[in-house]
Amino acid sequence: MQLAVTQIVNGLVLGMLLFLMSAGLSLIFGLMNVVNLAHGSFFMLGAFFALSIVNWTGSFFAGLALGWIPAVVLGFAMERLFIRYLYSRTHLDQVLLTFGFTFVISDLVRMAWGPEIRNIAVPQMLEGAFEIFGVIVPKYRLFLIAFGGAIAVLLWLFLERSRVGAMVRAGVDDAAVASGLGVNVQLLFGAIFALGVGLAALGGAAAGPVLGVYTGIDFEILIPAFIVVVIGGMGSLRGAFVSSMFVGVVDTLGKAYFPDLALFAVYFLMVVVLLTRPQGLFGVSKA
Repeated sequence: MQLAVTQIVNGLVLGMLLFLMSAGLSLIFGLMNVVNLAHGSFFMLGAFFALSIVNWTGSFFAGLALGWIPAVVLGFAMERLFIRYLYSRTHLDQVLLTFGFTFVISDLVRMAWGPEIRNIAVPQMLEGAFEIFGVIVPKYRLFLIAFGGAIAVLLWLFLERSRVGAMVRAGVDDAAVASGLGVNVQLLFGAIFALGVGLAALGGAAAGPVLGVYTGIDFEILIPAFIVVVIGGMGSLRGAFVSSMFVGVVDTLGKAYFPDLALFAVYFLMVVVLLTRPQGLFGVSKA
């Protein structure tokens, strides 16, 4: 019983981290129709910048609050200087450009921080564990679940209850019509790209104490994030959240109980969704 509950908690933690990655990736896909293979690099950058801020200030929460900001600045600059010129090009061009950026960013990270595996220390107030119905649950993992849930609620309020959110949803549904109605689609694209990479960087900063901080984590988190987007549907926040939780729990339970079938279950679901509902479970078909 304790093993099952522990693995479910671990799955929810992984799901929340995948949500922070996939929510921005889904919006970038849905609104801009851009395949951004460098998205995982911003997850890695958020972790490394948070690590440096924690080392400088001695405060984990300072790293969590500020570590994502340099990644947002870099992401906005990348969209303005490079990606904006590929909106009318094929996905292959976007893949080649962003794939190249993954190597550039990885080498810069290796030069700045070195190849060693680092770890962000858990703050003292979140050390230890709670005992819930006889099951030991680490405090920091509960914090990550609550933190991810709070971000999900804030994103929902932003997209569903704000004027900017309405423009984003209009752009996802039909960018050409939104532009005709007076929405500055180009500026909106830059802002959404910055928001998306900021969410990824925030996830990297939060994941530091759990997953560690090292080069290579970008690709490790990117692949399951793409699976989440495919299953949930491009441009759908609800799809990203539900799919993230499902993939996180299935992957974690599968590795604990059926290690040979864990990846098969997730990939099989993705294939079924692609064949039966190509736009994803909660995506909207634009055909």
